Amino acid sequence: MTDRRSDVPLFPLNTVLFPGGLLPLRIFEQRYLEMAKGCLRDGAPFGICLIREGAEVGTPATHEDLGCLARITQWDMQQLGLLQLVAQGGERFRVLARRVRADGLIHADIELLTEEADMPMPEKFRACRQLLERIVAEHGERLFARPFLLDSSTWVGARLAEVLPLPTAAKQKLLELNDNLQRLEILQRLLVESALPVKSAGSPDGSGES
Repeated sequence: MTDRRSDVPLFPLNTVLFPGGLLPLRIFEQRYLEMAKGCLRDGAPFGICLIREGAEVGTPATHEDLGCLARITQWDMQQLGLLQLVAQGGERFRVLARRVRADGLIHADIELLTEEADMPMPEKFRACRQLLERIVAEHGERLFARPFLLDSSTWVGARLAEVLPLPTAAKQKLLELNDNLQRLEILQRLLVESALPVKSAGSPDGSGES
């Protein structure tokens, strides 16, 4: 049975959130402050979608239809009107319909995507695992939430897609893939062909309204 949800607030960003990923955000627009307040009050998620056209602030942007739910795990407001939070990626979803409220906040009806069963890391993707092991050893919880599932093909593929310096459009395509092993195939090919460097320690791509 399809899992559908109504009236989920959306936050279009110039970044792609993967399930299990961490996303630090700095929020100052009133519509998103109210959204975060409601999510904290109700223990509810909001949706992150990559911007297709437009900007993170101002007029509501046009966004991709496939995104990832986000749940607030940490928050702080040391300065009035500036909310700093960390959200963690949950389930992937597809937008079925959207509505823009008077305050510019987008609400959507969504369906959660069915995920394939996780698989242990195949030996042929050893390069992917070894690279991620080095990143975890160096940066650990600065980039990733525990537990570090280095034997999980789903976890390794998602974390590498986050930290490798790929165009956001490429990251969106990787998010949309339903096949975890295909995602690893693409990432390993990129590693071998391009010798891609890993982005420096800090936050995952995009800080939202910063």
